[in-house]
Amino acid sequence: MITAILIDDDINLRNGMKALLERTAPEIQIIGEADSVETGAVLMKKTQPQVVFLDIHLGDGSGFDILEEVSKSVKINSQIVFITAHEQYAIKAFRFSALDFLLKPVDPEELEKVIEKVKSIVHKNDSVAHIDLLLENIRKKVDNFKRIALSNADGVHLFEISDIIRCESLDNYTKFYIKNNKPILISKTLKEYEELLAEHGFERIHQSHLINLNYLKSYIKKDGGYVVMADETHLPISHRKKERLQEILKTI
Repeated sequence: MITAILIDDDINLRNGMKALLERTAPEIQIIGEADSVETGAVLMKKTQPQVVFLDIHLGDGSGFDILEEVSKSVKINSQIVFITAHEQYAIKAFRFSALDFLLKPVDPEELEKVIEKVKSIVHKNDSVAHIDLLLENIRKKVDNFKRIALSNADGVHLFEISDIIRCESLDNYTKFYIKNNKPILISKTLKEYEELLAEHGFERIHQSHLINLNYLKSYIKKDGGYVVMADETHLPISHRKKERLQEILKTI
């Protein structure tokens, strides 16, 4: 069994989540509930569950306040699954921190996907260092995040976004090439990272390649057009991306 607690100030949502979990994930055992920052922090420290289903907005504060409070006295080893409405800033912070979230109203299929990931992480006893990254981003209240958490079979890895040289699509996986590090393979599509990294100077030049323009060394027009990166790799440019890349280079 996997122990879990529910923290939400809406009793109907808590009851709904319990019913959904009973149907879709009977191995998740709810060992406690709370409806505020104060009671949630106490419950989390007392029970130290493997999973916390945590609402962002509570009557006396936020789910982030609970994590801040708990982290002052104990190391957070629980997997956190946030429950939220469509809040772009929070969702963006979750994605940069490789943390799971569920949108209200909770979709049973999305819950099943999250539970599968949670079970995998719990059974591997993965590090939850990405919670620290989330709190760092939330504290700063800035959109221009400096670091990103990448989660793979080995665990969660934190990198400076400015150190990412390029990303390569390998079917439903993305391979990251990072300065002074071995490449790392992540089980998410390149499209997801294209959306996340676009405002950090990354450009999709090909169906398979997303590059950090800061590491672009040369743009070669011959042989159909390709770029040379700082790590000396030669990457093709798709026909429909050439014009945009040329316009971008004029502004650099």
